[in-house]
Amino acid sequence: MSAPAAPASEVRLTLPDGSVRTYGAGVTAGRVAADIGPGLAKAAMAARFEGTLIDLDRPLTRSGRLAIVTRKDEADALELIRHDCAHLLAQAVQALFPGTQVTIGPVIEDGFYYDFARNEPFSVEDFEAIEAKMRALVDADLPTRREVWDRDAAIAHFEKLGESYKAEIIADLPAGEDISVYFHGDWHDLCRGPHLPSTKHIGKAFKLTKLAGAYWRGDARNAQLQRIYGTAWREEKELAAYLHRIEEAEKRDHRRIGREMDLFHFQEEAQGSVFWHPKGYVLWRQLEAYIRRRQDEDGYVEVKTPQLLASKFWEQSGHWSKFRENMFVVPDEIPSTEEGAPLVTGQGQMMALKPMNCPAHVQIFKQGIKSYRDLPIRMSEFGCCHRNEAHGALHGLMRVRQMTQDDAHIFCRDDQVTDETLRFLRLFARVYGDFGLTDISYRLATRPEVRAGSDDVWDRAEASLARALDAAGLSYAIAEGEGAFYGPKLEFHLTDAIGRSWQCGTFQLDYVLPERLDVTYVGEDGQRHRPVMLHRAVFGTFERFAGLLIEHFAGRFPLWLAPVQVAVATITSDADSYAQALSGRLRAAGLRVETDLRNEKITYKVREHSLAKTPILLVVGRKEAAEGTVSLRRLGSPDQEVLASEAAIAQITREAAPPDRAA
Repeated sequence: MSAPAAPASEVRLTLPDGSVRTYGAGVTAGRVAADIGPGLAKAAMAARFEGTLIDLDRPLTRSGRLAIVTRKDEADALELIRHDCAHLLAQAVQALFPGTQVTIGPVIEDGFYYDFARNEPFSVEDFEAIEAKMRALVDADLPTRREVWDRDAAIAHFEKLGESYKAEIIADLPAGEDISVYFHGDWHDLCRGPHLPSTKHIGKAFKLTKLAGAYWRGDARNAQLQRIYGTAWREEKELAAYLHRIEEAEKRDHRRIGREMDLFHFQEEAQGSVFWHPKGYVLWRQLEAYIRRRQDEDGYVEVKTPQLLASKFWEQSGHWSKFRENMFVVPDEIPSTEEGAPLVTGQGQMMALKPMNCPAHVQIFKQGIKSYRDLPIRMSEFGCCHRNEAHGALHGLMRVRQMTQDDAHIFCRDDQVTDETLRFLRLFARVYGDFGLTDISYRLATRPEVRAGSDDVWDRAEASLARALDAAGLSYAIAEGEGAFYGPKLEFHLTDAIGRSWQCGTFQLDYVLPERLDVTYVGEDGQRHRPVMLHRAVFGTFERFAGLLIEHFAGRFPLWLAPVQVAVATITSDADSYAQALSGRLRAAGLRVETDLRNEKITYKVREHSLAKTPILLVVGRKEAAEGTVSLRRLGSPDQEVLASEAAIAQITREAAPPDRAA
């Protein structure tokens, strides 16, 4: 028998411990917190009602689940603090720089920003005064209150204040819509909220971090604004840890280390494409050889497909309508340069540099008849792809226009999906474990708003991936709406040496592409069936993965990956011939060696090879040449070890074995 509904004049609030409290309609979460106890009332920052974050003084007019948010609730507390800090920044700037207009100020990862319209430029030297004013506003403990205004009245109010950007935002809202305005003392801003009860609750664990330009509403045709970024945390030790992490990240920046180690470079004439130098390409080749061996042992067959494909394949796959703006498109023939010649000759068909490999792999699968006995087919390619990324989005190795993926597509039957997903999850964990990246979190990304395929197909695909994750015993979060347009996907987030999270690799389940590209196999019943297509990559792109490793290891690669594994350095010229012979024996053992015969002091050579991040330095002089020994130094250690040359070569060779070949 169901419980009777609460009278309209009452609300029944279910707390996290399962207890229920009954109040008159219009009670606030702040009142509930005070009733529970003075400690909670003092610590309360906001509340969650039926899963939605609300102000403490928002009236509750219906029954539901209620939880009081305090600083212990990390995600909610940080969102509230950073949101209020954005307002605090705007309030401080307008107090210090009268005439400055405020525009928008959202919460972002690890912090917040606010965009300002001001004729005079800000400078980072202004940050100290702005932060001091922000701290003073926190000390003032200004109360927060929310007011709801009529739309037209709100437009008139902000126009009167000279806040034309705020007035424009409101004018774009539907007619008749109420406008939410938040006051912090007398200062106020257009905002949906929620916010903390007063400025005191923000605390002082914040810092302004950088200054940048931004266009109004992200459109280069609009006015240019000035953006001030900041970070905010629950307490000072979190802020200190973050600032240390940022400082460490700057030291590990792969672009700086890439220059110092002579690994690669970029230049304007090939934006978004990498010039790999010899040492950098050694790193690339080691990664490629390693992942090829791992895939070979896991039952993959490797293929090679064209980079330039006719537009009809991209039209059939759906990429043409949903991804064309990110594709490099060319006519099927080079236009004639003769005067009066047509722009496009031949049949006028358009071509595109492939942004991904999937339609090409389908063409290989479709050659000949496939039986259910042939499945699964695991088809891999180190495919070079191109994507027309915006200039502003390019970022070293992390975001490029030309990329090589360790891409593969698994064509399988429906009843094989769980086993193939589990197989990939094991491969992924094994590979990243070999690089010391073992802290992995998993997300199931579900259907996006723009997608191909029916809801029934998406229901089936999402359920299949969820079953595999459950079968693997993995905990995972749901990333609503973040799947690919043709299917849901698994996301893998890894934590590096300084605590940063990276999204690496991908695994996508696709019922749509086999249908669109008419892919079939002959089933046990003799009829044609559609295979399931699993899109997967372990590294993702070689460029981004190399950048991740450079920063994770700070350039101090494990011995098997290091571009130069051993340097042989002489103390005196008397040892030159011994050093050269020793280097030859090291190379014969398969090691990558540099020989340093320069007429420099050994202390200088040691320092130089340390800066170059060479893992092992073998120092030889007259004594070592006479005794057939070496003095072995390891990167980062002041100690040295004297070994017989043959013992040193054997030891280094064992240590240099890739993890999949180590004894």
